[in-house]
Amino acid sequence: MNQCGMLSGLLRYRCTAEIFQRCGGGWMKPSSRALSSSTGLKVPVRLSSSSSYMKEMYLAWQGDHNSVHESWDTYFRNIHGSRPSGEASERRPSTLLQGRALSHSLDTTQKVVEDHLAVHSLIRAYQIRGHHVAQLDPLGILEADLDSFVPSDLITTIDKLGFYGLNESDLDRSFQLPSTTFIGGQESMLPLREIIHRLEISYCGHVGVEFMFINNVEQCQWIRQKFESPGVMQFTKAEKRTLLARLIRSTRFEDFLARKWSSEKRFGLEGCEVLIPALKTIIDKSSAGGIDSVIMGMPHRGRLNVLANVIRKDLNQIFCQFDPNLEAADEGSGDVKYHLGMYHERINRETDKNITLSLMANPSHLEAVDPVVQGKTKAEQFYRGDRAGKKVMSILMHGDAAFAGQGVVYETFHLSELPSYTTHGTIHVVVNNQIGFTTDPRVARSSPYPTDVARVVNAPIFHVNADDPEAVMYVCLVAAEWRSVFNKDVVIDLVCYRRFGHNEMDEPIFTQPLMYKQIRQQEHVLKKYSRKLIAEGAVTLQEFEEEIAKYDKICEEAYTSSKDEKILHIRHWLDSPWPEFFTSTGEPQSMSCPPTGLDEEVLQHIGRTASSVPLQDFKVHPGLSRILRSRADLVTSRQLDWALGEYMAFGSLLKDGVHVRLSGQDVERGTFSHRHHVLHHQEVDKQTCVPMNHLWPNQAPYTVCNSSLSEYGVLGFELGFAMANPNALILWEAQFGDFHNTAQCIIDQFISSGQAKWVRNNGIVLLLPHGMEGMGPEHSSARPERFLQMSNDDPDHIPLNQQNLTCFISDGQLHDSNWIMVNCTTPANYCHVLRRQILLPFRKPLIIFTPKSLLRHPEARSSFDDLTEGTTFRRLIADDGLANRCPGDVKRIIFCTGKVFYDLTKERKLHHMENDVIIIRLEQISPFPFDLVRVELDKYPNAELVWCQEEHKNMGYYDYVRPRFLAVVANRKPIWYVGRDPAAAPATGNKSTHINELKRFMETAFNLSTFHGRNI
Repeated sequence: MNQCGMLSGLLRYRCTAEIFQRCGGGWMKPSSRALSSSTGLKVPVRLSSSSSYMKEMYLAWQGDHNSVHESWDTYFRNIHGSRPSGEASERRPSTLLQGRALSHSLDTTQKVVEDHLAVHSLIRAYQIRGHHVAQLDPLGILEADLDSFVPSDLITTIDKLGFYGLNESDLDRSFQLPSTTFIGGQESMLPLREIIHRLEISYCGHVGVEFMFINNVEQCQWIRQKFESPGVMQFTKAEKRTLLARLIRSTRFEDFLARKWSSEKRFGLEGCEVLIPALKTIIDKSSAGGIDSVIMGMPHRGRLNVLANVIRKDLNQIFCQFDPNLEAADEGSGDVKYHLGMYHERINRETDKNITLSLMANPSHLEAVDPVVQGKTKAEQFYRGDRAGKKVMSILMHGDAAFAGQGVVYETFHLSELPSYTTHGTIHVVVNNQIGFTTDPRVARSSPYPTDVARVVNAPIFHVNADDPEAVMYVCLVAAEWRSVFNKDVVIDLVCYRRFGHNEMDEPIFTQPLMYKQIRQQEHVLKKYSRKLIAEGAVTLQEFEEEIAKYDKICEEAYTSSKDEKILHIRHWLDSPWPEFFTSTGEPQSMSCPPTGLDEEVLQHIGRTASSVPLQDFKVHPGLSRILRSRADLVTSRQLDWALGEYMAFGSLLKDGVHVRLSGQDVERGTFSHRHHVLHHQEVDKQTCVPMNHLWPNQAPYTVCNSSLSEYGVLGFELGFAMANPNALILWEAQFGDFHNTAQCIIDQFISSGQAKWVRNNGIVLLLPHGMEGMGPEHSSARPERFLQMSNDDPDHIPLNQQNLTCFISDGQLHDSNWIMVNCTTPANYCHVLRRQILLPFRKPLIIFTPKSLLRHPEARSSFDDLTEGTTFRRLIADDGLANRCPGDVKRIIFCTGKVFYDLTKERKLHHMENDVIIIRLEQISPFPFDLVRVELDKYPNAELVWCQEEHKNMGYYDYVRPRFLAVVANRKPIWYVGRDPAAAPATGNKSTHINELKRFMETAFNLSTFHGRNI
């Protein structure tokens, strides 16, 4: 047996992997104990060198052939033609000859082993760091990793062979290939020269692969096979022709827009025209694998091209958007054309299968759409029973600067494998322009690549030169297959350039002169690729020109027909249509909401389930047992606390087939330990019970899930989830209401204005714990003033029925509002407003300022009578106390909302002023209940009007309610303010200060001489 053969046997027994341990891309010798264990030797010796170790092993073998591994037994036998073990001692050579032969053989063997291990290290170095020297930049002026340094362990020149103890003479020696590479194909040995050549083709060409950080052997091997196997990146003539046709459409679309609207912003795709065939390749491959719904999100760059050539939006509908005289047919402000979304069902021509494509509308907050797309994808998978993501998938497109710089990207990645949030793999496509607006990437990010954030979830990253269309297509095929096989995220980094500035009116040479001098000389990718295919004979020049003329004609015809469009129908651009929910005109079926009350038997049944453990032999915590007994006592007395009121709302909707999903930080138990919707077995790990899913035999599912510690990402996710189905109650709860401030982008860009911009109805519910209880500035205020400032109801206009000016249409007012805000003070009203959210014939976001101390307040209780059939949500709760007997004698009406009501009633009782002061609660703050306020004011004609709030004067509700109260009274009387003085922080962190503030404005509220002569 020759030395390579013997070494092959040795390597098959993992000698390389286990005798030598990786250290910074190289190898080091382990301890003798590890060495002995890994090789199976029975002689544990401590070594100072491999030579002395082999001598001792040889001596051990002489005594007993079975004391060493069989590969070494074979080797020692071949050194001197040894017979089987029993004959070894009979035919030993002389000691002197034996020593010389052994010394020479061991030196030779040691060299062979070290050289083979060096080659294995070399292969691994290319797998780990080959992407650093890949030819990724089409311009050839920047390094994609922002560093021109060449790793010392990559053989880019012959002199670097010395790093591994090799020299030029070794280039033609053959070496055994390890099992962790596929560069040999069917060959197990290759010359070193060929090994290096094949590694350069696999890892240092126009594709750079980052994957060796993945801690899964199977996944790493899968990627190695896809990129190392000889000849993998090859396409048929038909495939190349299809690729060329798609590249023509992508390029000529941008050229057409530039010719027709040269002075218009369109955020074209020039410089990354390959994005269109890339997306179509991903969709084709996914469709062939069974996907029939793809939900996409992207920034503005290239959106019009994607709409035209991927989604297949009618070109005349796109072109008419450029007409400045187009009149809006739908209500709302609308949005610029490169922010709009689209939903389209069509046949995939490559697979002849139906496929639905949805591109989500997105604001200029480039990555804000990421979690929204994920939420909508999850919802579609959920409602279709697609538990493994084999039917519905998501594709997210990104810009390089935004992908590296915006935190929501990280938050979205961290949702990717959470059980209640995973979409079973997203394909991320980064359009890497190698520049921000005017910012060089070298001062815009700290990581080598913009895609490094994806490493946190072990997502493979495929960098590819966007001027090599075939390399791009191959990477897209591998990415689509990866997502199908492993159900994990994957990133494609299209390293390209931006031919023009940030927009078509921008001059980029001001800040990037060298880059844009090169770009102006850069040949278009379509020209380069068409020339390549013509040279190969895959297409003729005539066929190429005919394909261009064919698409140009399509564009011209669409342009001509677009001039007939006089009205802009934003509804044609819906990304989430609800065809069964609306009429054919897109309007709700009616404007009225039925009563939200419940049957007594339903209330009792839900109450019993909420206060019990549905599973047998399920051991709960003793403290929780007491809570459940307390609930049972409430049910027996026909009473509700806050948690039980929520249970009634959810349970009754589940009975009616409405899916309920509650998500947020610690929502399963509830931040304030009041909810307990998930019970945990105290002796069996991971065994839980959700009583809400044991209410009815054929009920809808209830999903309650603790989220990651994210507000921006999770709220965006739940917003997307709510877009998929109007007949579902989707709720997000902040741990404290204050924490929604880190999700403000979602609130501003999607929730408050989504319908106005994109005709996007959404019924998401935000539960924001709110109340001033001395818990400091970050655990007190949900900032109601921010929500109210963005409400679109007119403070000077009281909406009345035109046929009967005294009849106020409350549901119509809801329909015209952009969202609804409530601050409930009773569990029954909380239950009603949640049920109303589904029973309304339209969908609006609902913001609920929920309590903290009222969760267990003895007076914050409701009777079952407040929930029985015929009852409904009370927008305003009037005072039914003693003062009602003589309304003319009432001196003061205090209007308030939320928890402060209980402080006011306590103070009023303390001062024995029940006959003098009326306290009225606004439960629905926006849209403002003008009609009910008018009724109350007319009832007490002699009373002065006071607004009391616990928030500071420059916060809370005062600035919102004051002009509306004045509109009701037609400015005939003032409205006085009672509350805390203006402040910068929303609350004090000192308990004593908090109590003094409360005491001060409580005294003011009931001092009837306080406001005389002073109109606030």
